[in-house]
Amino acid sequence: MAHPNLQFKTNYAVSGKIEPFYKGGKVQISKDEKYIFCTCGSRVNVLEISTGKVVHSVEHDDQEDITSFALSSDDELLVTASRALLLKQWNWRQAQCTRSWRAIHTVPVASMTFDSTSTLLATGGCDGTIKLWDVEKQYCTHNLKGSSGVVHLVQFHPDISRLQLLSSSLDCGIRLWDLRRSVCVCVLQSHYSAVTSLSFSPDGDTMVSSGRDKICTVWDLKSQKAKRTVPVYEAVEGVVLLPENKALSQIGVKSKDLHFITAGSKGILRVWNASTACCVYTQTHTTTSENEEEEKDDDPRSLTFLLHLPASSRLATVTAEHNILLYQLPGLTTQQQFVGYSDEVLDVKFLGQDDSHIVVATNSCQLKVFELLTNSCQILYGHTDTVLSLDVFKKGFLFASCAKDRSVRVWQMDSDSGQVRCVAVGSSHTNAVGSIACSRMKVSFIVSGSQDCTLKVWPLPTDSITAGDNICQLTPRTTEKAHDRDINSVTVSPNDKLLASGCQDRTAKLWSLAGEGDVGLLGVFRGHRRGIWAVCFSPVDQVLATSSADGTTKLWSLQDFSCLKTFEGHDASVLKVVFVSRGTQLLTSGSDGLVKLWTIKTNECVKTLDAHQDKVWGLHVSRKDDKMVTGSADSNITVWADVTEVELAEEQAKQEDTILKQQELSNLLHEKKFLKALGLAIALDQPHTVLTVIKAIRQVEDGKGLLEKTVLKLRLDQKESLLGYCAVWNTNARNCHDAQAVLHVLLTHVPPEELLQYQGARTHLEGLIPYTERHMQRIGRLLQASMFLNYMWEKMRVAGAPSSVDPDEHMDITPLAQPFYIIDTEKGAHGVDDGKKNGDDSSGEQDDDQDRPAVEDENGDEEFSVTAKGSTDEGQTENTNGNRNNESEESLEEEQMDEDERNQMGKFIPPLPVSSAAHCQTLTS
Repeated sequence: MAHPNLQFKTNYAVSGKIEPFYKGGKVQISKDEKYIFCTCGSRVNVLEISTGKVVHSVEHDDQEDITSFALSSDDELLVTASRALLLKQWNWRQAQCTRSWRAIHTVPVASMTFDSTSTLLATGGCDGTIKLWDVEKQYCTHNLKGSSGVVHLVQFHPDISRLQLLSSSLDCGIRLWDLRRSVCVCVLQSHYSAVTSLSFSPDGDTMVSSGRDKICTVWDLKSQKAKRTVPVYEAVEGVVLLPENKALSQIGVKSKDLHFITAGSKGILRVWNASTACCVYTQTHTTTSENEEEEKDDDPRSLTFLLHLPASSRLATVTAEHNILLYQLPGLTTQQQFVGYSDEVLDVKFLGQDDSHIVVATNSCQLKVFELLTNSCQILYGHTDTVLSLDVFKKGFLFASCAKDRSVRVWQMDSDSGQVRCVAVGSSHTNAVGSIACSRMKVSFIVSGSQDCTLKVWPLPTDSITAGDNICQLTPRTTEKAHDRDINSVTVSPNDKLLASGCQDRTAKLWSLAGEGDVGLLGVFRGHRRGIWAVCFSPVDQVLATSSADGTTKLWSLQDFSCLKTFEGHDASVLKVVFVSRGTQLLTSGSDGLVKLWTIKTNECVKTLDAHQDKVWGLHVSRKDDKMVTGSADSNITVWADVTEVELAEEQAKQEDTILKQQELSNLLHEKKFLKALGLAIALDQPHTVLTVIKAIRQVEDGKGLLEKTVLKLRLDQKESLLGYCAVWNTNARNCHDAQAVLHVLLTHVPPEELLQYQGARTHLEGLIPYTERHMQRIGRLLQASMFLNYMWEKMRVAGAPSSVDPDEHMDITPLAQPFYIIDTEKGAHGVDDGKKNGDDSSGEQDDDQDRPAVEDENGDEEFSVTAKGSTDEGQTENTNGNRNNESEESLEEEQMDEDERNQMGKFIPPLPVSSAAHCQTLTS
């Protein structure tokens, strides 16, 4: 049962992201050794080494991939080259392009570099030419021809006084160019494969070159001949000459001879003595397997770049899987690791105390453990094929993994240092292991499900796991042929007595784990139309949740194996399902890239979270139920925080603020501080409250003048809002008088040019016109009806009263000389008041100012007569234009009001006294 005080979750917000920043290509480190520059498609990302976060990024507007880039020696200029044959110069700290020019190359630029003065830029093209640019004076200084094929390596000699450039292309030679004469001095021939890197001695007379032909060559640049060829037995991608004045005995440097370090296809760093051509030190991996002796061409550990950081005595390597590792000399200890590209994220789980880390399984044989605060990463080696699934034990320091290499592994995180090591391995399946689950109550066993259709239960010897550095070999206690097709998911119940499995055969099965013997089948859940991707036990109820490729999630009873509820909402396969809020809500992720939050009681999808562009394979909730993490095939890992309480607190604070402002508004109205009241009502964005203030202003003495002063004192943005409110009020006959009063002020005092500058002014004015015309027509009809009533009163004869009216006198229905457009409500009020004195109560739509004395009868008679003429002409215009036949549904209310007023006019009217006849005659004269 749910806790009575349990609050349902309503929303999650992104609290952190781990995104790809390097997808292959060149990597360069700034001279101050604070930043790493690397390419990622059409961008160059700048990674801050201390925090592991991308702090700057420059991107080409044309979205063309960047083929090469170079950072100047003073770290000020960044130049990029794209497939569009454009060179762009950047102020990379501001991400601003300061200059762009055509590269002149007929094909894309493959390599580029700056000289030590940051003045000359060399670009090597795929067309076999090399061009040099003066970036300060902005012109091309040299055009060097003679290379065959792609020039993939260009490098200036470190001694700028020599003005020499070295290059290499597909002919495997190293060309030495004299820039003073623009000629090739010589071609150094030694390699039979592509030359990958060059490294110079401090005096500039000795150079070491590396190649993919598995040799390194030491050159004497004075004689321009090879001094020694060193076979290294691996394709070398990078070489660095070690400094002579540092104590490097830990890595085998015990003499003053020239030593260099290589990085290549074996994925390890090795130190060589250039004089003896001997390897004096070989780096070892802590998790090297016995069967990894042979070199593989696609080894993910193979290194593609080796960079030297002389100021901090560090080395940086880049692996084939786009990981960047920093090593500290002299011991070559791993200092930092950055994951540039994770490819497809297959599973992700929280790890460590207070869920401070996450462990990620990607489309790789490596596991990656990220610290969420710093994004620093630890790469775990052990599996030899793609890791498919992960699960974590209750305390969060032990977790298990399974892979396509048919093995399962148990890993342990040190609670103090955060370092992770493999403590147990089990290999008994005959096919890829696709799912794994850990025991819930204590560290006692793990369960694996494989593509060989079997379930295996692996007991864990906790004593040997927690103590010692040796890797324990696991043996399965039970093997059960569970399904007919691949097992996609397994899970263990909270009491460790039940096991559930989900399979591609569209069924889920419930198994008993209570005994020490075989796994026993308890029942089968049938109902999904396609394969089942995930199964999960409820933490509180005897319920099982399953998610399927048919796009649905189902809840099943463990008692009778019946389907209790079905949740539909995803457009594609539902890949993961987990319980949250103590078993009262569900989180699901699907192939549509969406994560959905469901309330079980109502079957309602409370929230849909969209932060991924591809399948969301990984979904896990923290132990405190306040965070979740998702991993997707788009290589993005997103950490979400539960913001239900935050949003609720914000909503409560907003309500309290609204109540205080409402009270303040009432006080202002009571004190008749209309300007502040109107401004506050507009700030609250409450049109009805603004209307109330307008009505209050119009009801006071000299309301017209006060309204004019108040409206004109409003700010520009407040007038804009008021105009929008008027357009809404004008659609209702009850509020049209207030809307027209405000419009009268705006139209008479605000210049048209300024009025049209208001946001949405044209739309509001266009909406005002048709409703205003209908209101004018309605008022015209009312005035016609009241004039006809006056005429009837005029013709009435009271018994015994003398005739004081000329029988030949008729009602004046002469039309006005010009059309009637504006009615002065203040003047019209005199006529209405006169009508009320004569017993007419049909003027409810007119201005309700009843306290104004009826004075100046002569003027009042004239004003009423003009109004009557205007109403007659308006009625004629209406019939001529045929507007009455085109009235919309909005005028129904107005017509009903007209009818009610006419009915009131038609009621029995008591006989008028004799003295009233003369007054009627005066009104109509």
